[in-house]
Amino acid sequence: MTDIKLNQDERIDQLYSKDVKIIQSNHVFSFSLDAVLLADFVKVSKQKAKKALDLCSGNGAISLFISDKFPGEIDAVEIQDRLADMAKRSVKLNQLENKIHVYTEDLNQAPNFLKPDSYDIVTCNPPYFKSLPQSQKNPNPYLAIARHEIKVNLHQVIAISSKMLKMGGKFYLVHRPDRIDEIIAEMKNLRLAPKRIQLIYPKKDADANMILVEAIKDGRPGGIKFLSPIITYDESQEYSIKVKEMLYGK
Repeated sequence: MTDIKLNQDERIDQLYSKDVKIIQSNHVFSFSLDAVLLADFVKVSKQKAKKALDLCSGNGAISLFISDKFPGEIDAVEIQDRLADMAKRSVKLNQLENKIHVYTEDLNQAPNFLKPDSYDIVTCNPPYFKSLPQSQKNPNPYLAIARHEIKVNLHQVIAISSKMLKMGGKFYLVHRPDRIDEIIAEMKNLRLAPKRIQLIYPKKDADANMILVEAIKDGRPGGIKFLSPIITYDESQEYSIKVKEMLYGK
């Protein structure tokens, strides 16, 4: 295994279904199930897909998790230095330096250092919560930025994603269901046509707590497919069969 230096608060975890190792820290950032769900939701045309872009990449989880099914190169953009450094070391840990390239940059500047209208796929697991004066934010700045729209908001995420995608390219987003009206409105205003939607429920008879959306740049309007929902936990409070497969493989 490649020799990688870990900080005192860091550990190496593994997504067994992908045979991927990833550097994590409870004090800074650890990927959640939403990253695994989004990576699984991504559909790839191996004959056509050459470039992918992961925005708000955190410690590089989604880039790493789609690397086995994406044939081309993946660019990952993360604004927080510490998280981007974790991502770079995880890329090296998995010997994927020739495939995944991590940029420590503000995603709003992506068109200035990456080529617009050139990506087949853009993925994003953005901050979910609006940064309002009355919002209670985590005192840990790393976690606050990851969860609240302090550095980037939903409009910016969708606008930059659209700008970076080539015509016919696909955008993949994980978010909260209570913001679906904004998500669809922003997409339609920014040349993205929603095509597939999947709801995630923590358990049977509970309200959905996550939503996955696929949109196509300059796609025809209409024709949205609502996929079968995913239930996270079964009646025994264990991961459902579907989620276990995503985490540990079949």
